[in-house]
Amino acid sequence: MKKTLVAGALGLLLPAIGLAGEYNLTVDRVEIDTGEFVKEGVGYNGKSPGPTLRFKEGEEVSINVTNNLDETTSIHWHGLILPFEQDGVPGISFPGIKPGETFTYKFPITQSGTYWFHSHSGFQEPEGAFGSIIIEPEGREPFRYDRDYVVQLTDKHPHSSERVMRNLKVTPDYYNRKQQTVGEFFSDASENGFLSTVKERLAWGDMRMMQADVEDLQGFTGMINGKGPAQNWTGIFEPGERIRLRFINSSAMTYFDIRIPGLEMTVVQADGNNVQPVNVDEFRIGVAETYDVIVRPKDEQAYTIFAESMGRSGYARATLATEEGMEAAVPGLREPARLTMADMGGMPGMDHGDMPGMDHGDMGGASEMADMSDMDHSQMKGMDHSAMMMPEGGASDPFYAKGSGLVPTAANGGKFLSYADLKAQKPLYEEREPAREIELRLTGNMERYTWSINGVKYEDADAIRLKYGERVRFKFVNETMMTHPMHLHGMWSILDVGAGQWNPIKHTVSVQPGTTVYMETEVDAPGQWAFHCHLTYHMAAGMFRKVIVEGGPESTQAASSKQSSDIGGDV
Repeated sequence: MKKTLVAGALGLLLPAIGLAGEYNLTVDRVEIDTGEFVKEGVGYNGKSPGPTLRFKEGEEVSINVTNNLDETTSIHWHGLILPFEQDGVPGISFPGIKPGETFTYKFPITQSGTYWFHSHSGFQEPEGAFGSIIIEPEGREPFRYDRDYVVQLTDKHPHSSERVMRNLKVTPDYYNRKQQTVGEFFSDASENGFLSTVKERLAWGDMRMMQADVEDLQGFTGMINGKGPAQNWTGIFEPGERIRLRFINSSAMTYFDIRIPGLEMTVVQADGNNVQPVNVDEFRIGVAETYDVIVRPKDEQAYTIFAESMGRSGYARATLATEEGMEAAVPGLREPARLTMADMGGMPGMDHGDMPGMDHGDMGGASEMADMSDMDHSQMKGMDHSAMMMPEGGASDPFYAKGSGLVPTAANGGKFLSYADLKAQKPLYEEREPAREIELRLTGNMERYTWSINGVKYEDADAIRLKYGERVRFKFVNETMMTHPMHLHGMWSILDVGAGQWNPIKHTVSVQPGTTVYMETEVDAPGQWAFHCHLTYHMAAGMFRKVIVEGGPESTQAASSKQSSDIGGDV
């Protein structure tokens, strides 16, 4: 049976059909109009975002993807648990889809929730090759809602992705529009003292770093469901209805802080998995993450969905209203976020030369520090950055370094969601001790714009080898000044928030500067998988690993061996 696709930008969904479904997608050159500029991009079925695909838990799906581009393409089903040959990563799970060819993905739907799909070829994803996925559960949801909208975010830049990458390689702060001003210096001097402020500025200058290095890419237009702020995507409601908003961050590089002034949001799902409800006024959504929230507007008026970038350099905006054309006030951008020495994993005035083994180049350091890149990192291994002594000040959140300049606060002074608030609605796995721990240091050099894991870029790295049936504990140590959303394909990531069996299940885990974060994985998916930072230009610059799961059913082992010999192409 074939199903007709309906564009996700309209917020419309397909009717639920429990039988095996066949879908048809084309990969096309498209025109993207942001309301501020128009550019050529890549989309699905002639549009960007592509259509919303609606599946039913328990069905088998067949998706025919026809490549109308003049280059190889692919589709990765982000967050879906499926056979590795269907994961859609050229060079790892299949060769890619050549121009003019049709490739058919076939896999069972074993989960429910909100997910998305995107190209894993070159820079096609930031050029517009993405869409949304909604999977209805076999049983009833543990929460009620009357209306349902996808809210798919992206950051569209007027420059092509290839040009963006070239510019970042030549001048890493090329797109930094929020650098510190003379006015800020005098304001800080008034608050903290002249000498203290001078000393702090000199310390940052000596390291060739900037407190404004919160976002690599500024100058973008934020979009929701394919519409820029001036175009104002609108979702209609009747007063008193419970509205489910499925937020998906499909951005190349931008973290968004989401709020709807005048409405409280109840978070009910994170990365497709139900969580115990949390009432919040605002939440931060990392690149590639999804959050489902319930809102209940009781008045016949308009409400602004406001998505402000973490670095306060731009925003996306949409509206909930009782009829088309209604608008509510759009908030102004808050003051730009600034990094602190806590985000460096150290204290103001610390002599980094006294920290043996530290590769200042891998901290985004100065070019004259690059010669230290051969130093031994082993003395830093196991350092829990989140436990280091940090300067006082700033709100407390266990997933940010104490004193971090990135700790979020709600615009209305209310509740801002923390990872620590997330608890699974129902445990997916039995709690058990991991067989081993694997440490992954997130490293990079901002001056040369190279990004890596354990100081090694993807092309020079060995694969991470896991054993089928084991549980592994991953330890992320962020030694950079940037936030990294780490995405493991094919298997769930159990984020350690200290809740034991109630720890939330995610597919993307954000690791803040100067922190150590733990997640565990049940190794239950044989084959070859990708593991990478989901910031597009960090992944392209080397923060990527292949994961090989050894063992498992003999049929899978044979398929994996054959696939390895057949695969070609770039990730």
